[in-house]
Amino acid sequence: MPDLLLPSLIALIPAGYLIHRVRRRLQLSRAKHPSLTGHVRMAKRVAGLLPGYSFTEEEFFRADDAPSSIMERRRAGFRALVEHFARTHPESAAMSTSAARHISDLQFTSAYRVPFQFSRHLRSHLKLGGFVESSEGVTLTDLDGQRLIDVTGSYGVNVLGHDFYKECMAEAVRRADRVGLVLGSLHPATAWNAERLCRISGKDEVSFHMSGTEAVMQAVRLARYHTRRKYVVRFCGAYHGWWDDVQPGPGNPMPPNKSYTLREMHAATLRVLRTRKDIACVLVNPLQALHPNSPASGDSTLVDGSRHAGYDRPAYIRWLQELREVCTLRGIVLIFDEVFLGFRLAPGGAQEYFGVQADIVTYGKTLGGGFPVGVVCGRRDLMRRFRVDHPADICFARGTFNSHPYVMTAMQVFLEHLEKPATLELYRDLDACWDARALDLNNRLAAAGFPVRVANLSTVWTVLYPQPSRYHWMFQFYLRAQGIALSWVGSGRMIFSLDFTEADFARFSECFLRAAESMNQDGWWHPSPTLTNKRIRRRILREIWSRIGKP
Repeated sequence: MPDLLLPSLIALIPAGYLIHRVRRRLQLSRAKHPSLTGHVRMAKRVAGLLPGYSFTEEEFFRADDAPSSIMERRRAGFRALVEHFARTHPESAAMSTSAARHISDLQFTSAYRVPFQFSRHLRSHLKLGGFVESSEGVTLTDLDGQRLIDVTGSYGVNVLGHDFYKECMAEAVRRADRVGLVLGSLHPATAWNAERLCRISGKDEVSFHMSGTEAVMQAVRLARYHTRRKYVVRFCGAYHGWWDDVQPGPGNPMPPNKSYTLREMHAATLRVLRTRKDIACVLVNPLQALHPNSPASGDSTLVDGSRHAGYDRPAYIRWLQELREVCTLRGIVLIFDEVFLGFRLAPGGAQEYFGVQADIVTYGKTLGGGFPVGVVCGRRDLMRRFRVDHPADICFARGTFNSHPYVMTAMQVFLEHLEKPATLELYRDLDACWDARALDLNNRLAAAGFPVRVANLSTVWTVLYPQPSRYHWMFQFYLRAQGIALSWVGSGRMIFSLDFTEADFARFSECFLRAAESMNQDGWWHPSPTLTNKRIRRRILREIWSRIGKP
């Protein structure tokens, strides 16, 4: 009998292993977001199949089958916008058009400012300027002398206001001018910065880098080095820079490499983290609290009215606490990527704001005081780049411009300013102030009957559209015409600096409301009882399907 039992047990081993693999795979699949954003390989395949096509002039104004009278209102409104920008911003637009021949970034941002079907007609008629001459207070002045209220936020850099960063950079140059461009040797400000950053972050050691992307690269590399594990968990929709492992899917020519893209704020993700032994680290971008599992809201993908966002602070805190608990239990390195939000929510960053400590935290953008920088702060055991018992086993990371003297002195000026009572006062009741401003604007929009609202995480805002339409992306141009400067992603993200006064915000609100009124009058928000977001998406699918395989 034993002779028969042993072969039977051996035969069951492959089956048991197969069942184990299938169970793990299903568990992983349940932790992914059901949208394409959560399935990066499928998203890349779909992106590769999507045919490019452009609307004719008539299709441009009638993509929703609006009546002829509405189409003519839109045509007249569009013509007025074209004439307005040609009249008020000619030099800025001319330089942008000329420079785009040699600057690939300008070509990209121009092409992807609106949904691709509308892009060709828009770009051939409506010319925008991408150059500015000066900044002052909360405004930018372009080459034509036009002053615009700045809510671009300089991609998140501008936390404390343009005037502060100009002073900060000038003071930094004065402090470092005796050293100049000496690299390798360190300016004394470097030691001061390291001590302050350890105190702020609650960590033991610091390393300086040249960008936020590079800082995240090093944080992930250190986590893999010390855990001896390969996989990185990132969350659906989150941005951590443009390098391969943390930006899978469209935009990255390489397939996912040792990374899992899982669903944020979901129990299935926690189950994966509790059961797998190959996960080195979990990356968290706290900005996702505004729109969990969705990418940054850009108008190039604004094809209907389904854009959503909403910030629930208690729920996100609970999620981070659960994440902290499971990472500690499983020996997974928890990394907070505060490159964008660092020092915007609180003087101690997102760790202080949410009350949860990461193992490693990365900073960038505003911390450089106006200059480019990336910083990694972490526990001593995770920051070491070598093994004492195996001297050839190292985790190498260097960079020519790491600890650049002017960057270090600018960082010192920024950190000194961060400790001043006047600066700390800016953070007092910060959420209450900006939540009240958002509520006031929403109430005024509702009272006027405009189908547009705002959602915010403190000073980071996004514009929402509760009514189905294929033309919400047009709103960015009406905002610009009323004197509001947006980044190239349009109404998807508005970033306010902390120096916005009540008077500044009142001016912004008036411009916003006038833009909504003009947009509404020109027929872009024409209400139709038969138009739904689902019908819009189905129509787009039919458009795409009819063009697949055509030259």
